[in-house]
Amino acid sequence: MISLIGNRPALQVGRYQVIDYDTAWLGDALRRAALAAERHDFPFIDDIRSGIVQYLEHRCPLKLLPLGDLFDRMRKMLHTIGCETIAEKLEPLAPPLTVSLLHAAKSAGNGFELAFFECLRAELEELRQIGAEEIRFTDLKLTALELRGAKKWDKHCAQLEQEILDFLQARDREQQQFDRRLRLRVEGDR
Repeated sequence: MISLIGNRPALQVGRYQVIDYDTAWLGDALRRAALAAERHDFPFIDDIRSGIVQYLEHRCPLKLLPLGDLFDRMRKMLHTIGCETIAEKLEPLAPPLTVSLLHAAKSAGNGFELAFFECLRAELEELRQIGAEEIRFTDLKLTALELRGAKKWDKHCAQLEQEILDFLQARDREQQQFDRRLRLRVEGDR
């Protein structure tokens, strides 16, 4: 059973469904669009965000709403209220995502660390392309165990755990170097 927060639908972001989300990222997306449209004095961001939240909580008939569809609706709303230039600059932005590293490890298979890193690289790129900027990773220790095919934690698992962390930190630094907003974090089992 899916429990929806504040009657909001779950959001489909790539192959992930985000259920528990706040709405601050909607304001960020609107602010970015206003700045890109050179509307530095646009005072209605909070009002528009509130309208979107009202729609999500009270009028959206869907239980699962694709992120792209939400942003299409936001563009239509902006056009309706006469903010065409902002609507044209509005880019999808996903709420923070939580991603289990274990999925990529299982896809790669035991002993296939190179395949794991390639799967992870491709997934990060796909998520970035669809608007994900803040990604929290979980199951790091389980991922190292899975990739090593080990039942108990050992120094080889610890070494692989560090390699995964180094990989994620390098990707994060690389994105920051190109002034992208991707933020990667490992949570939970560290």
